Amino acid sequence: MIFTIAIDGPAAAGKGTISKAVAAHFGFAHLDTGLLYRAVGAKTLQGTPAIAAARALQASDLETDNLRTPDVAQAASKVAVIPEVRSALVDFQRAFARRLGGAVLDGRDIGTVICPEAEVKLFVTASAEVRAKRRFLELIGKGHDTTQAEVLADVKARDDRDMNRAEAPLKPADDAVLLDTSTLSIDEALQAALGAIAEKLPDA
Repeated sequence: MIFTIAIDGPAAAGKGTISKAVAAHFGFAHLDTGLLYRAVGAKTLQGTPAIAAARALQASDLETDNLRTPDVAQAASKVAVIPEVRSALVDFQRAFARRLGGAVLDGRDIGTVICPEAEVKLFVTASAEVRAKRRFLELIGKGHDTTQAEVLADVKARDDRDMNRAEAPLKPADDAVLLDTSTLSIDEALQAALGAIAEKLPDA
């Protein structure tokens, strides 16, 4: 079976957690497409030009431990506005999306640009303040030295770049199911996502 689930949304809305759980529930493959941009961003911090880094990206580059740091997140957001970077990563994502056995992809432009024909599209969001609190607690838990105000500023800066970039801006697809997780527990958000997906499955 070829069945693509596209899950988009801003930083720390819960789309990664939901995507992994959805993939595990249905036995589908999962790709966090943000890791592609984080891997490119990490390489730029090491001195590699962004376009060259994107064109030379290998699957093994996604397995390093340093891709979840705030510096890499900001670098990823900056390289993601470069059209040549996005173009270099499109084929990888589209091939993954149409693999046999089903696929879940999460990112910023999966339902609008990468997989506009996806069988299911979800747009997972939450208020900037809620997302900043979640990310702050995550970072503190990992030993990072930051404040909630700094994280909120970073979240808003990323939102502004993601939503206002000329190439593939962050926005819901016209036929996406909107899922606001601001007041939902992880389990409640997951159940809402599973319900929306189950309606579109061939054997549902």
